[in-house]
Amino acid sequence: MKHKYPLLLIIFIISLISSLILSLTPLSLVCENGCEIVQTSKYASSFGIKNSIYGIFIFVLLSVITASQIKHPSKNKKLLIDSGVILGAIIAIYFLYLQKFVLYSYCNYCLVIDIGLILAFFIVIFSWRK
Repeated sequence: MKHKYPLLLIIFIISLISSLILSLTPLSLVCENGCEIVQTSKYASSFGIKNSIYGIFIFVLLSVITASQIKHPSKNKKLLIDSGVILGAIIAIYFLYLQKFVLYSYCNYCLVIDIGLILAFFIVIFSWRK
């Protein structure tokens, strides 16, 4: 796939923006009914840290590695990006499961991130086939 890394970079930047919004903006300003339920649930944090904080660091790291891969490709960076996307997609599916079947509510910003990671997963898998 010729445009794999630019597409992934766009997904990572959009996900980074969503993570920043969830981390830096008061919930009352960005969340509606379902979002607030998700963001105040026991699943909104892991190991005492908000998941959106993890998202900031992860998407900054993936964005930097992907931008570097666009300029100076290497097998190690490809492996890091592909591994990050696969792990991220697994986590995204888990969070979608929680929103659908446990919390019965959705956070729009979380959906952007989760759907973005699943889309990135398909881009990675599709590029392997070529």
